[in-house]
Amino acid sequence: MARTREIKRRMTAVGTIARITKTMQMIATAKFTAALQRASATKPYTETLSDMVAELASTVSPEESGSPLLNAPTPSRKRELLLVVSSDRGLCGAYNANVLRVAARHLREQKAAGVDTVVETVGKKAVGFFQFQGTEIANRHELGDKPAYEAVEAIASGYMDRFAAGEFDAVRVAFMKFISNARQTPEIVQVLPLEAESVGDEATSGSAGCEFSPQPAELLADLIPLAVKSRLFQCVNDGAVSEQIMRMIAMKAATENARDLRKTLSRDFNRARQGQITTELTEIISGVAALE
Repeated sequence: MARTREIKRRMTAVGTIARITKTMQMIATAKFTAALQRASATKPYTETLSDMVAELASTVSPEESGSPLLNAPTPSRKRELLLVVSSDRGLCGAYNANVLRVAARHLREQKAAGVDTVVETVGKKAVGFFQFQGTEIANRHELGDKPAYEAVEAIASGYMDRFAAGEFDAVRVAFMKFISNARQTPEIVQVLPLEAESVGDEATSGSAGCEFSPQPAELLADLIPLAVKSRLFQCVNDGAVSEQIMRMIAMKAATENARDLRKTLSRDFNRARQGQITTELTEIISGVAALE
């Protein structure tokens, strides 16, 4: 009797967990859809802007560009900044573990190379991880589930000012890059100095005959800050999308596991109840036989 009551309590608890995880899955699905729309809307702008900067940069020398954001300071300061993008909450699979593992490996490599790395974070999970590791956190940014461009723009502007002042050799971001619904990979990208993708010999020769108005150096002065801000905003948006889809997958798996466990407990309950009934019938028959 005690065993059946215990199984019944476990079945009730597992059913409650299944309902909670199913609700969390539905919430994560809604947030993922909204985050994916935001990330998809900004990606063409970011890529086009990067292509424009790459084409313009190929027509002028670093000295002619006059932008301090295209080149690392000389001599090298042996100092860089790493922004780690994590989540505020857990229950999102291996999202935080993968990003933090990549960030920790990068910190070890830079330390071995004699580079001092200043760590800044987005999200509470990164804060907890680095505090446990004993790593000092220079600044903590709270952007929430819906990162606002204005907040990311302020962060990027601060980075550009500090980089232009020669405080860092580079500014990098560790985040989870969203590739597709089935693939998200942790990456570290360099935001400053701006890595303009190579446009190749053909693009360089083709752009040599173009006339720019205003001049390329003047255009670069306006476009480079926009490219840095949009690249950082895209990294944060990719992190938000990856977080929600990994939470959605994790909650779906948890719901299915809870339902499977409930089925197993139901079978155990039926067997225990059947054994209890059999024992009671045996006792009744034995009592009748004794009376005869």
